[in-house]
Amino acid sequence: MNPLKSTSWLSENVSKVKILDATWHMPNLNRNALEEFKGNHIENSIFFDLDKNSNQKVSLPHMLPELEEWEKIVSKLGIKNNDHIIIYDNSDVLSASRCWFTFLYFGHNENLVSVLDGGLKKWKLENRPLSNKKVNFIETNYKASVNDNLVINLDQVEKNIVKKEFCLVDARGEKRFKGLVEEPRKNLRKGNVKGSKNLPFSKIINPEDNTFKKKEELKNIFLNHNIKLNEKLAFSCGSGITACVLGLASAVINNKLPVIYDGSWAEYGSNKNENIN
Repeated sequence: MNPLKSTSWLSENVSKVKILDATWHMPNLNRNALEEFKGNHIENSIFFDLDKNSNQKVSLPHMLPELEEWEKIVSKLGIKNNDHIIIYDNSDVLSASRCWFTFLYFGHNENLVSVLDGGLKKWKLENRPLSNKKVNFIETNYKASVNDNLVINLDQVEKNIVKKEFCLVDARGEKRFKGLVEEPRKNLRKGNVKGSKNLPFSKIINPEDNTFKKKEELKNIFLNHNIKLNEKLAFSCGSGITACVLGLASAVINNKLPVIYDGSWAEYGSNKNENIN
């Protein structure tokens, strides 16, 4: 598995890979990711819209699309099954990780999809070249397959409160996890899933350049948050984006594909009958 690639590696291989900009911003920031992309991006990049490329048939945000819809999305991006895909973002929530997880869920070779460590922030800090040119590409016939083992649903989360078959790790900030502040989305209760643990995704990132902390440091951070590395883990957050940041970190640690609660707090916090701390 190659979950992370360095900026130096991409600089040397920029013409050999397919590059996606999967930037997504929290709505309250009033930033337009597509317009920012049009202004400047890494050469040969294609914009990947996390909102539009999610399941449009459900009310929950960022839910995984259906298989046939995903095949259409990726085919229209000119991506082939044997392409090595490098995904980056210019986001405070490291949204590229969500795009990375989606490709894994739909069966793309785990050795052929990676996140650019540090994203556009590090790329710019190193004064690497940027472009505002649109990439022309030919539509493909991408074929996908679903790996259901990488996702858990509301029913599994609820049953796990009693069965304790896996440890649910919440990537939201501590105040949101503890219910000390209001949720940014309307009509959601405060708090957390009973029995879940909290590891804010920001703890595993170097803020100066948005790179992930090194493997040994990541291990210590997980352990310091009372998360055992030898138990089955599943990750949650507000709407499934930063859960994938923790998921990527876990892949760096144990070289295993992560498991994500796709509905996350957007789903759990809207259900009045669920067990909440």
